[in-house]
Amino acid sequence: MKTNLPHKQKGAAAIEFALVFIIFFAVFYGIVSYSLPLLLMQSFNESTAEAVRRSVALDPSTPGYDAALTSRATTELTRQLAWIPAALNFNVATDASATYVGGVLKVSINYPTNKISAVIPFLSLPGVGQVPNLPATLTASSSLQF
Repeated sequence: MKTNLPHKQKGAAAIEFALVFIIFFAVFYGIVSYSLPLLLMQSFNESTAEAVRRSVALDPSTPGYDAALTSRATTELTRQLAWIPAALNFNVATDASATYVGGVLKVSINYPTNKISAVIPFLSLPGVGQVPNLPATLTASSSLQF
């Protein structure tokens, strides 16, 4: 008795592999593409908080206290975020600010996400949209009232 079953199943494995590979690749790309922005946000939050903490140690009787306070905060931000690769174009002078107004020290970072696209390509998927779907800027800030 002869069955033609193997001939009918000839391309089934290739089709199954293609479907599984698409799902696997989508999940893998999502994990990889969202991990860098999440790492940056965690680092921005930690570095702004640390910059405020380190600035508190400055003696209020220091001449030019306001300028010294913001300078110390900016220096600490630079030190904390020195690990960021040059390909991401992060610059403390343009992407971060430290202000001391009315007894409140505020350290903030506003990093445009279009700088990330130099490292991770953004995909536009039908039905899903842009991956990774990020806001226009990654923002973190910390403040302390003296």
